[in-house]
Amino acid sequence: MDYDLIITDAQLRRKAGKWDIAIDKGLIKKIEKKVQGKARQTIDAGGRLVTESFVNTHLHLCKVYTLQMLDSQALTSYHGANMGAAMTAIELAARVKEKYDEKWIIKNVRKALKSAALHGNTHIRAFADVDSKAKLIGLKALLKARDEFKGIVDVQVVAFPQDGVVREPGTVDLIKKAMDLGADVVGGIPWIEYTDADSQKHVDEMCKIAKTYDADVSMLVDDAGDPGLRTLEMLAVKTLEMGRIGRSLAHHARAMALYPEPYFRKIAALLKKAKMGVVSDPHTGPLHARVKELLAENALVCLGQDDIADAYYPFGCNNLLEVAFLNVHLLWMTTFPEMEKIYDMITVDPAKCINLKNFELKVGAPAHLVVLNEKSVYEAIWAHKAPLHVISHGKLIDKAAMASDD
Repeated sequence: MDYDLIITDAQLRRKAGKWDIAIDKGLIKKIEKKVQGKARQTIDAGGRLVTESFVNTHLHLCKVYTLQMLDSQALTSYHGANMGAAMTAIELAARVKEKYDEKWIIKNVRKALKSAALHGNTHIRAFADVDSKAKLIGLKALLKARDEFKGIVDVQVVAFPQDGVVREPGTVDLIKKAMDLGADVVGGIPWIEYTDADSQKHVDEMCKIAKTYDADVSMLVDDAGDPGLRTLEMLAVKTLEMGRIGRSLAHHARAMALYPEPYFRKIAALLKKAKMGVVSDPHTGPLHARVKELLAENALVCLGQDDIADAYYPFGCNNLLEVAFLNVHLLWMTTFPEMEKIYDMITVDPAKCINLKNFELKVGAPAHLVVLNEKSVYEAIWAHKAPLHVISHGKLIDKAAMASDD
């Protein structure tokens, strides 16, 4: 056999006509009108759209499907007017960690990752709370699942100090233990600290650990309705000071919606200088980063799932096309060119945000692909169905196995 897999009669984005895609040893070998040669497997795309698979840069994976373990107080606080009670929501949501047990967490995690595979979401940056309540329980479950799903859904595990660093003594040491256990990314949520000085210490401590372990940083910044929050700036400046260009990622930045215009312009410039992307999840809160304005400034922005049926958001199934559909409306990106950009924001742009190399549909790139049910981005977002086929690392995902409850 010449190839492991050939996809025939595929529609490609921004490329006229129908194409064959040859895949071997995990890589895209040829993209031609007609690929000559034999393959172990052949898929007839039937003129449907084939693209890069989906990438979710933000998912609180240790808390998926925990909504019914709590009352609705956290949701009410987080989704209140102007998100003034966001910190209260986090404190209320923390009660679920009193019940943390790796046995039920791993079951929920497996369910979420199987759903990701079925929906063509082959790469996830997943947060695990690490603090005095959660300890390392959720993190260990995520590390176990990461190994189980390797080659199907690639998981980057974030050691995340959800309840703060200064206000939670001992968390710095726990984050170091998490990194020793094999966590991939150092997390942070500096805005939750009580003072600006403590927020800066939070950023400094987490960035120091990241440098020690040569790890990326993912921080939830300015995630409340307060235009005076400055932790996005703190992270960008620290990234520049440490010379770790392209190694930091900002999540949420909801207060950006309230920033004065001159300050927003400064932040946009800092983001570009630090090569720091922003992950926005407008569907999970009433405020969101100024996505369209950031795009106009040529800053790197992507969309994430954020939550699945937890204390902050009652829905979700790791379907990034559903996320795209929701955010076409919330961001008012309803023209065809804007929908193409929305599609970039769930595929190639998030890949850049989490430093996935060569994540493109081109010869020589790793074969992480979806064969959609539709023939255009517009139709795919409109329908937001699971793909017809999902290819991860050059191999067809076993849909029957991913759909099972075992």
